[in-house]
Amino acid sequence: MNFLAHLFLAHDDEGLMVGNYIGDFVPNRELDRYPEALRRGVWLHRRIDSFTDNHPRVRDCLQLLRPAHSKYAGVVFDVLSDALLSHNWSAFHTEPLREFTRRVYAILETHLPQMPEALARRTPLMIADDWLMQYAQEEGIAFTLSRLQYRASKPEFLAGGVESLRRHYSELDAAFMDFFPDLMARVATLRSEAKW
Repeated sequence: MNFLAHLFLAHDDEGLMVGNYIGDFVPNRELDRYPEALRRGVWLHRRIDSFTDNHPRVRDCLQLLRPAHSKYAGVVFDVLSDALLSHNWSAFHTEPLREFTRRVYAILETHLPQMPEALARRTPLMIADDWLMQYAQEEGIAFTLSRLQYRASKPEFLAGGVESLRRHYSELDAAFMDFFPDLMARVATLRSEAKW
């Protein structure tokens, strides 16, 4: 899952939302530096990633993407999953996507001082370029994957993500619509068990 899905799955709890957002940027050895509410979000982020990686419908998607994207199939799926969530937003949330993203941006801005430094620098750029809305557009998907290429050892495998989405759209969309409700249910169970 990428940013949009992680923020959505926090269910409007600010601490979970910000913690879920920073989850990939906080090493375990630094976790104690963060407030409890954010630590919960990081914990949830990691459970979401683990559930996603092991879901059979996600594995189906990775099989589709692997010929074109090799070891980066999972990275491409993460970006495409935000695109699929955008396309199917009204099936999962009553608040329009545009209103949700504006609200999330305001929350993230208020929590910039609590974020890891690199992410605190990047977040205003994300907001200015409206990344969360861009996932719904092919240009936004291409832009996101092109940014990721700078950090990849084999950047060529991150190219062509839009073409993969077009080529496999019906299969990816069907798999996502099977998988995402399972993920939502898993998050609800985790929160219930944790009593928050």
